[in-house]
Amino acid sequence: MDPLKYIFQKPMPTRRLAKWKILLTEFDIVYVTSTTMKAQALADHLAENPVDDEYQPLRTYFSDEEVNSIEVILEDTNAWKKFFDGAVNAKGVGIGSILISPTSQHYPSTARLRFFCTNNTAEYEACIMGMNMAVDLDIEKLLIMGDSDLIIRQAQGEWETRDIKLILYRKHMEDLSKWFKSVEFRYIPRFHNELSDALATLASMLPYQGNIHIDPLEIQIRERHGIVMKLK
Repeated sequence: MDPLKYIFQKPMPTRRLAKWKILLTEFDIVYVTSTTMKAQALADHLAENPVDDEYQPLRTYFSDEEVNSIEVILEDTNAWKKFFDGAVNAKGVGIGSILISPTSQHYPSTARLRFFCTNNTAEYEACIMGMNMAVDLDIEKLLIMGDSDLIIRQAQGEWETRDIKLILYRKHMEDLSKWFKSVEFRYIPRFHNELSDALATLASMLPYQGNIHIDPLEIQIRERHGIVMKLK
């Protein structure tokens, strides 16, 4: 709202508006609505800054401008991969971890936690569960990946662990790391950790009272609709 326009064009101003209008009548003010203010400002700018011979147009296209950074990481083909994630919601707390062998065999594991957990402690529980699986399988080289920046940075030693609840978790992970010849922690975005996130969410929401065993899921690939029938 333009205040001057409101004061001058109001038919019957009252109280303060009437007082302001009377005071403004002492000055020779003529209000004119400008509809081309932006265009006029641009024209004034161009008139005051003429183009000379040294002018060069700005190139608005930059090659690979959508790429923030590029990092080339050489992975050990003999190393196992482990993804982990925790889920804390109104239904409960669940953790999920997946071990993937060099030959792309998947070994999933889930658990439902029946004790108080924050998001960070659930992430630590998921990571430790997967590391215990790797120790039981006598894995020598392990690449651990998760979407918790806090857990990964603390495991890498880049961030200091100050929370009392997490100090023991950090120490236990250091002890487990000694069982491997080589272990590496790497942060990944959440959309690259969807499978372990799904396992953690499933464990947190299933309403079961005790331990339960679910046979490994077989994921089929179908290229036809289920209603298609074979004609003789």
